Amino acid sequence: MSRSNRGLLRPAVLALVSLGLLATTACQVPPPVPQSQSSETSSSSQGSTVITSEFSTLDAAGVDRIRTDKQARLDMSSGSLQKSAVRVSEDSYGPEINTQDSGKINLTIVGPSGEINSQTDRIRFKTTDTRPDFTEVTYFLTADSLEGFTTLIRDGVDKYGIGADDAERWIASTSQDPGSKSDYSLTSGTSTGLEVNYDLRFDGSKDSQVIIVHVSPAS
Repeated sequence: MSRSNRGLLRPAVLALVSLGLLATTACQVPPPVPQSQSSETSSSSQGSTVITSEFSTLDAAGVDRIRTDKQARLDMSSGSLQKSAVRVSEDSYGPEINTQDSGKINLTIVGPSGEINSQTDRIRFKTTDTRPDFTEVTYFLTADSLEGFTTLIRDGVDKYGIGADDAERWIASTSQDPGSKSDYSLTSGTSTGLEVNYDLRFDGSKDSQVIIVHVSPAS
């Protein structure tokens, strides 16, 4: 090949090489996302879809979860417990949750100005089939002695504003006759923004004493 022909071919060869490099660069696969970054993104995206309410529901799945986890948190911060908020129909009377055979539930009821916190193995709901809310949440406290019973009463006085004078009169009277029987409703407290009533069911001849706690919208 003559020197002149070689001079003509050289620019063509360079052009082809340049095109080849451009094609190779365009086809390169971007570097993989580091594992830690990928996990964070996945975790973040999953978190945004798994977020659930901090409050319990009273549909079948919600009741099963309460029974299993032994945790119930009810929202009465508006002053009442709406049926729609706990995923039951307006004509529902609500469930009765009884875990006497499997341990106590840590129950929290959030009121407008405070919380009610107790351990119980029975929770009931009061309403009608035409109301959109529950008129009352009822749960049960138990003690195996007059001393334990007295502690529960005074705890209600301190936490919920139950009538202190009324409570101390009952305690003094019953302490004088610990074998007596008494059904007595203490003056309700409203310090949580809800009405909390302690209905005392005491029988000194029995091993277990009961307080029926009624929680309702403050009047």
